[in-house]
Amino acid sequence: MSLPAKKRKDLIVTFGTISIPAKTKELINDILENKRISSGKYVRRFEDRFAELVRVKEAVAVSSGTDADILALAVLHDFGANRGDEVIVPALSFVATGNAVLHAGFTPVFVDIERETLNIDPTQIEAAVTEKTRALLPVHLMGKPAPMDSINELAARYGLKVIEDAAEAHGSLYQGKPVGGLADMGAFSLYIAHIITTGEGGIVTTNNEEYADILRSLRAHGRACNCRQCTLSSASKYCSKRFQNDGVDIRFRFDRIGYSCKMNELEAAIGLGNAEIYQEILDIRRRNLLYVLERFHRFHPYLATIQEAPGERIGPHAIPIIVQEEASFTREELANYLEKKGIETRTLFASMPTQCPGFAFLGHKLGEFPNAEYLGNHGIHIGVHHNLGLQEMEYILETLNRFLEKFQR
Repeated sequence: MSLPAKKRKDLIVTFGTISIPAKTKELINDILENKRISSGKYVRRFEDRFAELVRVKEAVAVSSGTDADILALAVLHDFGANRGDEVIVPALSFVATGNAVLHAGFTPVFVDIERETLNIDPTQIEAAVTEKTRALLPVHLMGKPAPMDSINELAARYGLKVIEDAAEAHGSLYQGKPVGGLADMGAFSLYIAHIITTGEGGIVTTNNEEYADILRSLRAHGRACNCRQCTLSSASKYCSKRFQNDGVDIRFRFDRIGYSCKMNELEAAIGLGNAEIYQEILDIRRRNLLYVLERFHRFHPYLATIQEAPGERIGPHAIPIIVQEEASFTREELANYLEKKGIETRTLFASMPTQCPGFAFLGHKLGEFPNAEYLGNHGIHIGVHHNLGLQEMEYILETLNRFLEKFQR
């Protein structure tokens, strides 16, 4: 799947890609032929396959990674959580993490991150716990696993739920186990840039069958009908449960405040095709990522990135690059140089409470989250997707080296 050798002047390093393998085209043709587009058997098959990959009992597909976070959090309302209760999140993440807490009816309580790992600082979490805290929402940013042992231990002491934001962490392992199965629930994005994609889409993973039932209800307006496979989703089918509650049609009884965020069959077809070549995609992306990380020390002390620690495997989402204090250049100069050389970049997100204006109403001030704010001002990331190869990775390293020779004074 890697690209053939190219001339240096022809090299372009795009951030993301999408695979549409033959299996996907076959399934899409079948879906179109049968005119069954809305959520059905292929969504169920995709859920089962994703659950296998994460080694969990249940997976519930939704329409985005943000919805995956929202619905996982909304499950807490069935277990006594109230609107306005608190959820602890890292200050640095894609804005969807903080948005999801608010959309689920909770108040985000932010904790600073570690610059070396990009993840929530476990030594600062306990100080953020209050009587209103209901859950912890750690993020495995850039596919680097968050410190789940300490997070789960603290959660157990305080009776809190833990939901992993694993949006970027496909293929990540922590102590030999896939992320997304290390806590009460995991929330994945299936957006185009991710290892398994459905184009758009998201999915929640869990070993708790009751949570899965609630998730299936939540994604369909909160209705009482929450079977894994709906017999009424096809014409002329009989369901013994339909009128079992005082003659009320179970499809139109709504037990909780819900959402409308089901995955459709066409998206599931893309996901099933990608799942079929998952290991091949993962291996190429891991090879690309590790090639760069293992050679990145040459840019010290001006640039830094993450490294793989004992007991973990970084999911190969992207290469994060942080401009250090010793550098005489700015992030803008670095990003512009790379873009002119055909290397596409993204900023490394921002401190949600202090660098995203939408969160200003919470009253946080610049300086409260110094590590998150530093990365928000000085970080970028670059793609390692499976349509790239080691030639492109070497080109990234060479281009960074030329930039430092030119700009570091």
